[in-house]
Amino acid sequence: MRMERNLGMDLVRATEAAALRSGRWMGRGDKIGADKAAVDAMRFSLDSVPMNGVVVIGEGEKDEAPMLFHGERVGNGDGPELDVAVDPVEGTTLLAEGMPGAIAVVAVGERNSFYNWQGLAYMDKLAVGERARGVVDINAPVAYNIRAVARTLNKQVEDVTVVVLDRPRHKDLIRQIRETGARIKLILHGDVSAGIMTAIENPPADILMGIGGAPEAVITACALKCLGGEIQCKVWPRNDEERQHAVDMQIDLEQIYTTKDLAQGENIYIAATGITPGEFLRGVEYFGGGARTHSVVMRSRSGTIRYIDATHRWDKLMRISNMPYG
Repeated sequence: MRMERNLGMDLVRATEAAALRSGRWMGRGDKIGADKAAVDAMRFSLDSVPMNGVVVIGEGEKDEAPMLFHGERVGNGDGPELDVAVDPVEGTTLLAEGMPGAIAVVAVGERNSFYNWQGLAYMDKLAVGERARGVVDINAPVAYNIRAVARTLNKQVEDVTVVVLDRPRHKDLIRQIRETGARIKLILHGDVSAGIMTAIENPPADILMGIGGAPEAVITACALKCLGGEIQCKVWPRNDEERQHAVDMQIDLEQIYTTKDLAQGENIYIAATGITPGEFLRGVEYFGGGARTHSVVMRSRSGTIRYIDATHRWDKLMRISNMPYG
């Protein structure tokens, strides 16, 4: 039998390019400039991937940034019909302010694989790794889920770490977590990385809880499908206008969306590269004439997880690419 081509190895070139180009904007206070550098590099690289891709999760749809826009066709046109979800910089504020945890990420799956967030930009989320899959319930009390994860992981509740976006809307959630005695890891941005961190080897967090971006939930689901973890989500309207939009779109606000709902394909690929140093991936390290990157490539069908340490030399890269790296 002929082994299928692993598109993840093509996708990682796109996340590497986005990280290499945007990493130079670290700490410069310019989110738009950093985002544009990543978008331009990712678009350039994706156009060489052997696929007929359509962007269904576009980086700029929620925050009006430079974008790989919804409906844009990517790939060289010679390959399978695929849905594409991109976030050229997940954590633009982290990158602009020189803080840890920014990554470049892209996921692909069979056509009509990915949940359409339909203009409702936020979801309430609960994510865990493989060992805790099946023991949590987003409708259950916070304390129930923390204790269930503690039992499954053979931990004391006081040793469980819950990662939460540091937002005013999470004041009550944080209070409830503290009442259980569990540890809390507050993050400023980057809940894709936070969700993935619950499922990697030696995870720095055990549970992701709280409200974050709906597009990010889809990308997180892609990764957790590869890693064996689980995400549960519910649509979270921010105001009366969004509630009415949900009514008009016949969206049930009580419906629970699972990993399989958000990422329905059976052959999903995801690649991510660190931009600034983080607990999930190391950041870009520049040296004279080049740089080093740290990436991960995942595939759901095979369950293969590859970490890639790469060295890039500007003189050689620019002989085969029109992208001005050096």
